Amino acid sequence: MEMGNVNITIDGIKTSVPKNYTVLEAAKGLNIDIPTLCYLKDINEVGACRMCVVEVKGARALQASCVLPVSEGMVVYTNSKAVREARKAILELILSRHNRECLVCSRNLNCELQKLCEELNVKEVPFKPYQTEYKIDDLSPAIVRDPSKCILCGRCISMCREVQGVGVIDFTGRGVKTSVSPAFDRSLNDSACIYCGQCIKVCPVGALREKDDTDRVWEALSNPDYHVIVQTAPAIRVGLGEEFEMEKGAEVTGKMVSALRRLGFDKVFDTDFAADLTIMEEGTELLDRIKNGGKLPMITSCSPGWVKFCEHYFPEFLDNLSTCKSPHEMFGAVAKSYYAEKMGIDPSKIFVVSVMPCTAKKFECQRPEMAATGYADVDVVITTRELARMIRQARIEFAKLPDDNFDNLLGESTGAGVIFGVTGGVMEAALRTVADIVTGEELEDIDYRDVRGLDGIKEAEVQIGDMNVKVAVANGTQNAKTLLRKIEKGEADYHFIEVMGCPGGCINGGGQPIIMDKNETEEVKAHRSDSIYKIDKNMPVRKSHKNKEVQALYDEYLVKPNSHRAHELLHTHYVKRDRF
Repeated sequence: MEMGNVNITIDGIKTSVPKNYTVLEAAKGLNIDIPTLCYLKDINEVGACRMCVVEVKGARALQASCVLPVSEGMVVYTNSKAVREARKAILELILSRHNRECLVCSRNLNCELQKLCEELNVKEVPFKPYQTEYKIDDLSPAIVRDPSKCILCGRCISMCREVQGVGVIDFTGRGVKTSVSPAFDRSLNDSACIYCGQCIKVCPVGALREKDDTDRVWEALSNPDYHVIVQTAPAIRVGLGEEFEMEKGAEVTGKMVSALRRLGFDKVFDTDFAADLTIMEEGTELLDRIKNGGKLPMITSCSPGWVKFCEHYFPEFLDNLSTCKSPHEMFGAVAKSYYAEKMGIDPSKIFVVSVMPCTAKKFECQRPEMAATGYADVDVVITTRELARMIRQARIEFAKLPDDNFDNLLGESTGAGVIFGVTGGVMEAALRTVADIVTGEELEDIDYRDVRGLDGIKEAEVQIGDMNVKVAVANGTQNAKTLLRKIEKGEADYHFIEVMGCPGGCINGGGQPIIMDKNETEEVKAHRSDSIYKIDKNMPVRKSHKNKEVQALYDEYLVKPNSHRAHELLHTHYVKRDRF
C-alpha cells in the first residue's frame, strides 16, 4: 500500500486510492459511473438526493457515495440488485413532486433528471403526486424561478452562497412544504440577487432559467419600420457551437455571423469593436487617476453582475468603479448617435439586440442610466442559449453554414477586444494600450501572462516605462469580496483591478450553454479560454488603439478619449442599493 493510500475493492476491481477520497471519487478513477443529482464537487457535497447510493459489504444500509470516505479493505458494489432498486425508487419519489411537463420545459432533452429516467428505465411513477400550488417568479428582468420543477438538490443555494458570496436563496419551509426561495418567499426581483445566472448553470432541471426575450427579437425583425442591428460578445463565438454538438470551445465566428444574417438582422456587428472603444476610455481614465490623484484602485465596470454586487454589498467602493459603461452599452450609445447620423436613420427606429453570455446584461440594459441618446442604448439582450433557440426555430443547420464576416463601421476589432471574453482579458487589453501610451513606443511583448488563467484571484506588478503598476484580477463575486476585504484591511494596494462576476469570466457566463456533465466544467472552460487566446494570437491587430474604425469614430465624432461627448455617451454612474 502506498503511503497515505488505502486499498479498496469496487465491483470486483481492486485499487489503491488516497485515504481522503470518497467512494464516488474512487469509482470515478476506475471509470465506474455512479449517478448523482445534488453533487457538485467542492461546492455541494451533501448527500441530499441519495441517487449515488452504493452497497458496502458489512454495512447495515446503503450509503451515499458522494460523502462516504474510503477505508482500508472496503468492498463496494455499485450495481447490485438492492442498489438498482433503491436508485429507481428514489428517482420515482423525486418525480412524484416534480412538474413533468417536459415537452414545454426549457431543459427538455438537456435535463439531468430526464437523462437519469432514461438510464434507469423509469417508465411510470407509482407514487401519488404531491399536489401543491407553486407560483412562478418571473418578476426579475433576468431569471425565472419555477418551484414546481425544483427537486431540492441545493445546488443553486451552494453556488449562490459559497461561490458567488451572495446567498439570496435558501431552503424555506419544512417537510413536504420545503422549497427554495429568497427569504419570506419574496421574488428575486425584491432581493439583492445580482442576476449572474450561475444558479441556472448548476440547476439540473428547469427550476431556474433565463427570461426568454426571443419573441421580442422576432417581433422587431418582422417590423418594417425598424432597422434591427445585432452585436455579439466575444465569448459567444467559443460557446455557441456547443449548442449544435460541435467541439467544446469551437470557434464559430463566421457561422454565427451567417446565422444572424439568415435570421433577418439588417446589420451584424461585433461587440469587440466596443471592447476596443472601452479600452480607449478606460485606459485614459486609469492614467488620469494615477497622474492626477484620482480614486484608486480603479475597478473595471464591464460586468453588470459585479457592478450590482458592488452596489448592494460594497457601496463604499462605488467611486472606485470606472465610469465607463460596459462594451455592449457603449456600442448601443454609438449606434444610436454616430451610426444613426452616418446612415441617416432616425435613432428611434434603430433597434439594438445584444447577444451576450450573461443574464445580468438583461438587467443592465433596463437601467435608466443606460439611455445616452434619450432612447435605451440596448433594446433587448438575449443569451447564447436564446440565440441557439432562434437558430433552431428558423430550421438553420448551423454546423453546415458558410463563414461570413461582420459588417463595417462598427464591426472591426482587435485581439485586445476578443480577450474581453476571458478573466484577465480586460486587464491585459488595457495594459497593451496603456503601455504604448506611457512609453510612446510600439511595444512588441504584449502577452501579459501573469493576469491569465482561471485562478480565482491573480496579482501582478507590471513595469510600464517608469511606472510600476500593481494590478489584480478576480473572477466570481466571492473572490471579489475577498479582494475588497484585503483592501479594506490595508493588506493590499493596487492601481487597477479587473472583476468579472462569473467564475472564469464571460466564457462561463450565466447565459452560456449548459454543461450537462458537471465533471467537465473546468475542462470546457479551459477549451473556451484557449480558443479565445488563439483568436487573439491570430489577429492582425492586437491593440485597441490600432482599431481603425475606433480611430475614425474619435476623428469624426468623439474628438478624443474622455472628451465631453465621450462622457455623455460612454460613461455613467452607479447607485447604492439595499441588501434586502
